[in-house]
Amino acid sequence: MVRIDPTERDSLYRTLAGAVVPRPIAWVSSLSSEGVENLAPYSFFNVVSTSPPVVMFAPADRSGRPDGLSDSARNARRTGEFVVNIVTEPLAAAMNETSATLPPGESEFDHAALDRVASAEVRPPRVAAAEVAFECELHEFIEVGSNAMVLGEVVSVHLDESVTTDGKLDVRKLDAVGRLAGNYYCRTGDRFRMERPD
Repeated sequence: MVRIDPTERDSLYRTLAGAVVPRPIAWVSSLSSEGVENLAPYSFFNVVSTSPPVVMFAPADRSGRPDGLSDSARNARRTGEFVVNIVTEPLAAAMNETSATLPPGESEFDHAALDRVASAEVRPPRVAAAEVAFECELHEFIEVGSNAMVLGEVVSVHLDESVTTDGKLDVRKLDAVGRLAGNYYCRTGDRFRMERPD
């Protein structure tokens, strides 16, 4: 058995990111105070509550950026709005393109040649091709060590009809992509079912 010392940051990160898998990917679209569109993927992401409906993403610190925050975290904190687009396999390459480090004044939508569509309740646009998108208003912003935990209350949900059955999301139709570690991702097409015991 190998024991990892939590003070060895690089080894610990590799172990956490490699063992807590697969992780869903929040493809976060936001707007700066100046109205510049930003789009970036975050795999430290999950649903936190259903009442109220709250999701969270947790970007790492960016020492070379204003306030030491990623553009997404800074935009969410300053404007109080963001959109979580769910990454599916047809969008994986574009999602990867938006992980490039661009100057704060450049839009990842343009960099990855992605169409956007207006949101219903918030100002940041959605990824037009995203089959699932959650429009969010900032619920809480918490600094957790070297990360920020950005909690957003879902104020509008968009589902493409192709991933629904009888108007409801059908997990069998959503080919979401999961994050592993390093340069590895996974598909969610290999599914199995188990009935929960009483």
